[in-house]
Formats: sequence, structure tokens, C-alpha cells
Amino acid sequence: MAKKKKFVLENILVEDYAAEGKCVSRHNDKVIFIEGAIPGDRATIFVHKNKKDWAEAKVNSITEPSPLRIEPFCTHFGTCGGCKWQMLPYALQLQYKDKQVSEQLRRIGKIIPQQVLPILGCETNSYYRNKLEFTFSNKQYLTTDQLNAGEPFHKNVLGFHAPSFFDKVIDIETCHLQVEPTNAIKNFIRAYAYQHELSFYDIRNHQGLLRNLMIRLSSLGEVMVNLVFGEHNQQAIIALLEALVNQFPDIKSLNYIINLKLNDTIYDQEVISFYGEPYIEEHLESFRFKISPKSFFQTNTKQAERLYQVVRDFIDAKGHETLYDLYCGTGSIGIFLSKEVKTIIGVETVPDAIEDAKKNATLNALTNSYFYAGDVITICTPAFFETHGTPDIIVIDPPRAGCHEKLINTLLLLKAPTLVYVSCNPATQARDLNLLQEKYDVTRSQAVDMFPHTHHVENVVQLKLKITQ
Repeated sequence: MAKKKKFVLENILVEDYAAEGKCVSRHNDKVIFIEGAIPGDRATIFVHKNKKDWAEAKVNSITEPSPLRIEPFCTHFGTCGGCKWQMLPYALQLQYKDKQVSEQLRRIGKIIPQQVLPILGCETNSYYRNKLEFTFSNKQYLTTDQLNAGEPFHKNVLGFHAPSFFDKVIDIETCHLQVEPTNAIKNFIRAYAYQHELSFYDIRNHQGLLRNLMIRLSSLGEVMVNLVFGEHNQQAIIALLEALVNQFPDIKSLNYIINLKLNDTIYDQEVISFYGEPYIEEHLESFRFKISPKSFFQTNTKQAERLYQVVRDFIDAKGHETLYDLYCGTGSIGIFLSKEVKTIIGVETVPDAIEDAKKNATLNALTNSYFYAGDVITICTPAFFETHGTPDIIVIDPPRAGCHEKLINTLLLLKAPTLVYVSCNPATQARDLNLLQEKYDVTRSQAVDMFPHTHHVENVVQLKLKITQ
């Protein structure tokens, strides 16, 4: 292959799935990782990264579609950054996700689990999310056809950020990720804003009234709407919120935030409850959870239940154990497991999440669950475990970056008989498991698909302390 940094290759056969949503081909003895294709496609590709032994490319056009391809169901497919696998049958999506997990455990972690259970797919692979976040912008993303038609960049839009563009948003009319009234609420707010000439946020100049919109729905049919404003204009804000309540009186929780910061995070912002309750309620099996605007909760409720059922199976509890739930968030895993063990100890960095965990424990009348706020790395010392009890079981569910090496070393010192590692990133999970192999056997592994039509996958691994330890 030429040494040029960027160039186009034509009529390339896409051979197989690689990982992280990319497929693989070979050209002149070089491996090319291709985004936007599926196995069996022939495509013209744009090589944007060219190294000695490998390259990365994006599809310019499909010259001969794979016989595996199906028709995408969303009109925004190919432009929106979500649901990139709509053209791939769901059964194959699961197959490739399972393959990705196995290969990352083997290649990165040098691990072959003693038992690998089949991936758990979603019974419903559209309208599965319980939370969506939309962005207001005064600059729309334009496709090539829109550019050629002379459409302007400066247009008020409400939708999702375009891939690789922090300042441009794709105007979304219908999203198939969340059931109604999500699209109806979103489209009403946009139409109201047009009618009343409300300003949409300009992320470059940090000005504009309408900034973000989050809609949460529970499996009980409860609706929460959170609007984020970028300016103090109380008259306009109240008028919009009142119009929203009049149009959608079944909203259970309507809240707003005035965020004048440069970034969109709301965790350090005051949430103002405008209408209804400051929370909605969700159920996982018989357990109840109050979800507030800042709460973390798995965004696929049905699959969260199945994920936690796998964890429950993997902890092998007999009822007398002390279980530590590290990176516990709002306590959903620990509370879900509370009937299986004697004591639950949860640790989480975010204080608001711990407050939610305590409230949820009270809501479920639990007397055996205790939650502590603090950085998992610093709070989980031998002294902490000595004070709160030696762990028989540890469940860890870290962020995508995985576990800090200090925590890995602590886990190796503690020697809990059973360790269950839940991960949204099998690559970093594999890296951590490689270190834990010093004292643990990797006994069981099962992937769970939380996000159909994306390459993302959760994986649950059971580890047992080696008999010699």
C-alpha cells in the first residue's frame, strides 16, 4: 500500500468483523480496519490513517452490498451517530459481539474462561431505552446532498450531536430508541420554540436560551422531562414549561436547570422541580427505585434486570455472606442482590448517587445495606474492610476505563472467595482480569447486549480464588 497518509481505495472486499464496530479487510498484505461496512460488502473506502502494518478507513460508498445487509429502519441512519448496525441482522450483531468479547479476553487478558455462556440478546431491539438526551443548537449538521442543495448551516435544530462535530447537531424528527411520548414532547418543544422565537444554544459563543433536553420513561409508564437552559429568562422559561404541562398533563416529573457553565454536565447544578414529583419510579423484579434527574440508572430497564440476574447467579451466595458492591452508583446491583446475602456494603464516588442509594434501600425496607461515598481507590483500604467486615463476595462495575491498579492490588490482598466483574468495556475488563489471574481463576463469562444496533456490549465474569491461595 502507498505511504500516503490519506487516499481512496476502490472495490475492496470486506472480509470479517474485527471489533468496536469495525470490519477488516486486507490489501497488499496490510490489515485495514473499516468503519461503516459489514462482512461481504465491496466498497470504495477512504483511508485516513496509514501505518506500517495496518490502516483505518471509512466507507465512501458501497459498490456491491453484502447479501447479509438488511434495510435500516430509521430515516436518520448513516447521518446520526447512533444505531450504526441497523443494516446488520440482529442475530449477527449478537454473534459479532460475543466474538468480540471472547477475542478480547483471549488476546488482551490471555484468558479462556472455564465456562462461556451464550450472549443474552434483547427481546425488543428498538424502543428499548429509558433515557434520551437531546441537544439544542443554532447550527445544523448538513449531509453532502443538503450542502449541494444550498441549505444553510445556521438553523435552529434539536437532536443529537453529529459524529466528530462538537458544534453541529442533526435535527431529529423521529427516534426509534424510546417509546412515545418522547418524540411528541421533543417535537412540541421545537415547534413552540420556533413559534415564540426562542434562541437555541450557540456552543461556540456560549449563548442561547435552550440548551439540553433529557426525557426519562419508566417501565411503569412514568415520564420525566428535564430542560436545561443556557440563560436566565424566567418569563420565557415559565411560559414554555406551562405550555408543556398543558400539552402533556401526564408528565409525572418536570424539572429545569439553568446552566451557565461552559460544559453540559449537570451534576454540580441545582435542579428546580417545576411540576409533579422530583422523581419517577422504576421496578426491577420486586425492587423499587426512585430515579431523580441526576440519578444513574441502566438505560435499558429490561436488560438491566437480566444483567443483574446473571450477576445474582454468578455470586453463588448461600445467604450468610458479606458482599461489597464497588462503583455501586445508586445501589441498583447491591439492592437487587440484597435478599441473597447477609450484608451489602456499597461504595461510590458521587455523593448524590449514594444519597439515592440510601433512599432506594429505605424504599425497599432493607436493613442489611450500607452505602458510603468516596473514591473507590482511596476508601477501599484494608482498614475500611476491617471496619466493615471481610468480604466474602465482591462485585465491581467500574467505568469504561476499568479498575485503577491500586484497586486491583487491594483486591489481590483481600482474597475474597468470589469476585464478579461487570464491565461495559470488555477490553479494559480483559486487561484487569489478566492482573487478577495472579490469585484468581476465571470460571464463568457471559455477555449481555444492552444496546442493540451498536457495537457496545456488557460482559459479566465470575472469578474464584485459587485453591492454593
